[in-house]
Amino acid sequence: MHLLLSTVILLAGATVSVFLSRVLTKVSVNYVSMAVGALLCLVPALGSHVEQFSSEVFIGMIVAPLLFFEGQATRLNAVGRALKSIIQMTVVLVLLGLIVAGFSVWAVAGIGLPLAFVLAAISTPTDATAMDSVSNGRRMPRTAGLYLKMESLFNDASGIILLNMAVLWYANGHINVRETVVDFLISAGGGVAFGLVTAWVVVLFRQILVRSSYNSLNAATLIYIATPFAIYAAAEALHVSGIIAVVCAGLVHNAETERSRFTNPQQIHFGEDLVGMITEMFNSTVFVVLGFMFVNLLRDPRMTAGAGQWLLIGDVLYATNVLVRLLYSHWRLSFDWRAAWIFALGGVHGAVTLALAYTLTETAVSRADFNLVLMAASVLIILSMVVPTLVFRWLLKPDVTDEQASAEVDRIRVEMVHRAIASVQAMYLPDNVKRTVIFDLMTQKQRTRTRDFAKAWLEVVRRPEFTGAEKELEMRAFMNALEQERQYLDMISQREVKYQSYVMKLYNETLLAESLVIGPSIFDADAE
Repeated sequence: MHLLLSTVILLAGATVSVFLSRVLTKVSVNYVSMAVGALLCLVPALGSHVEQFSSEVFIGMIVAPLLFFEGQATRLNAVGRALKSIIQMTVVLVLLGLIVAGFSVWAVAGIGLPLAFVLAAISTPTDATAMDSVSNGRRMPRTAGLYLKMESLFNDASGIILLNMAVLWYANGHINVRETVVDFLISAGGGVAFGLVTAWVVVLFRQILVRSSYNSLNAATLIYIATPFAIYAAAEALHVSGIIAVVCAGLVHNAETERSRFTNPQQIHFGEDLVGMITEMFNSTVFVVLGFMFVNLLRDPRMTAGAGQWLLIGDVLYATNVLVRLLYSHWRLSFDWRAAWIFALGGVHGAVTLALAYTLTETAVSRADFNLVLMAASVLIILSMVVPTLVFRWLLKPDVTDEQASAEVDRIRVEMVHRAIASVQAMYLPDNVKRTVIFDLMTQKQRTRTRDFAKAWLEVVRRPEFTGAEKELEMRAFMNALEQERQYLDMISQREVKYQSYVMKLYNETLLAESLVIGPSIFDADAE
């Protein structure tokens, strides 16, 4: 019961932050979510019911599906073309960052070398979700954005393996490089193989269902949604990387969607909408949890003791990571200095970094050292989000802002509806049918008042149902009006290139609207 209540509170916080982000359009939803999480922690009636953080549950139930859906949005062919660079970023770059950060923390903070490398290992994974928050409203260069995305998809496993190595060094007093390399190859290679093979089996099974008389939209969708959770759990049970397994499974599903979208369009469309909802809610939940945990940590006197030391370590971890990424991207990836800075600052740390820090509770790391690691990791995460948010204001070119897009889309939407209504006015229709069609078209402008809705609702309740002939006339009127809207949007999409993606969303809305008015319910009720 406690776990259920905790989940409901966090999801409610995520929902509130999504609503607030529609009002605070100049602030990334991730920052809004962190603020909501902080408020949850400060309200005793809510914060006291949130369960203690579990890194295992967090990674398996939230991070794993997010990485699966992120992998599904990436073409497997693109990964194949960038495979050499991905291996370099997830092995060579991670090792360089580990070594430089580890020795820097050891030299500056005066702590033991094993603990310094524990801190360095935790600082290696980057977060694609967190990166989106710092580039909000700015245009990320295509190449740098692609490399950052590929890196964040695959470097979590490297961080986990290196952290295990550092913890064993901390506990045993010596390091076993050979064992670490073997563990990495087994974990990463096994994760790739398990993810690809298992996902391919699931894809084939679902495709057999789609093409058989046993297909069920709901059952097939449930299998799809359960896939990342099942693959992650099975991979971890086999002691291979569950994170890499779900990423590779997502890549396999990308190709499935491309080649089967017309086999069952309803199923594909429903799946895309469901994934969009889950991704938005889980992304928001990640940052609600971060905000909650930051405030919770700051309220604990045991955590804030020795603030000077963990502040210094967090600064050193961030500075060394940025420096290594900057030089590596310029010299090894052949980026110019501007692109190298973007890549260096775009390596944002987020929930995975904090989750890795919390895994130390189940190891031989002492309580005092655990507190130090947790607070230093928190400083690293905050710096990695705040610094690029400020620097990207002048380093990245501005993209179309939400305000600009909203104003232009509203103008296009109004003109689109006016053309549709004009076409309906020109048709010969009974007054009751014409009035209904025009009202529904007017609601597309999203400017009708609640009072207008209540009046129309009462009219529906009072009047008898349309006859079969009236229903058919209504359907024909909608089809004609929506066709007029699409013709207008097609023309606008070619003229307003800057807003093309927004115009296409409107186009998609008209198609969805038409699917609602075309159905098998057109019949002649008078003949009954």
